[in-house]
Amino acid sequence: MNKLGAEFFGTFWLVLGGCGSAVLAAAFPDVGIGLLGVSLAFGLTVLTMAFAIGHISGCHLNPAVSLGLCAAGRFPVSQLPGYVIAQVAGGVAAAGVLYLVASGQAGFDLSGGFAANGFGEHSPGGYSLTAALITEVVMTAMFLVVILGATDSRSAATLAPIAIGLCLTLIHLISIPVTNTSVNPARSTAVAVFVGDWALAQLWLFWVAPLIGGVLGALVYRLIGSARPVGEQAT
Repeated sequence: MNKLGAEFFGTFWLVLGGCGSAVLAAAFPDVGIGLLGVSLAFGLTVLTMAFAIGHISGCHLNPAVSLGLCAAGRFPVSQLPGYVIAQVAGGVAAAGVLYLVASGQAGFDLSGGFAANGFGEHSPGGYSLTAALITEVVMTAMFLVVILGATDSRSAATLAPIAIGLCLTLIHLISIPVTNTSVNPARSTAVAVFVGDWALAQLWLFWVAPLIGGVLGALVYRLIGSARPVGEQAT
């Protein structure tokens, strides 16, 4: 239960901090933080929570990460359902808090997107379904490669939160124009529940693509990470 609680509150923080920055601060008059600020906000949520709860639950905060860790042999499959439920619940709870705050402003309208992910006419840059699919698969796969490498026993694991947080920042800098960046089914589900309509209709992609990407990233790291470290002699 400690692990599930940590995943709930960690994902709560990710959605509140990341999506909150997009909804409340990205285009704030004169001093909006823009794409760069939103990207950094998502990275900071993971970085801070990795230090706060990494020693409790591993700080997955993402069903695609949990599945990828299973595929990499770093996480027991038996714990996967509980983690996914806790992550989605934490995300939805954060989206609820964000809705209460955002709706306190005159003229607030969910039709603005509420930081939901989308493709086609709902992509920030008008990118197609195919472009969105490729982007989400590749970005999630690279995220898993960084996570697995940074937390490898052969690496400087104490610095892993920094590498992982910066990786998520970079992912957002690349892909916000394409899909508004998901790479996390819990994050996508959280806001889609409130937007409804098109966001729920397109939500399937933001489960399928990150989950595929998570497994692919794990397989890639198993391929390259199982090699003998440089300088180690054969026995």
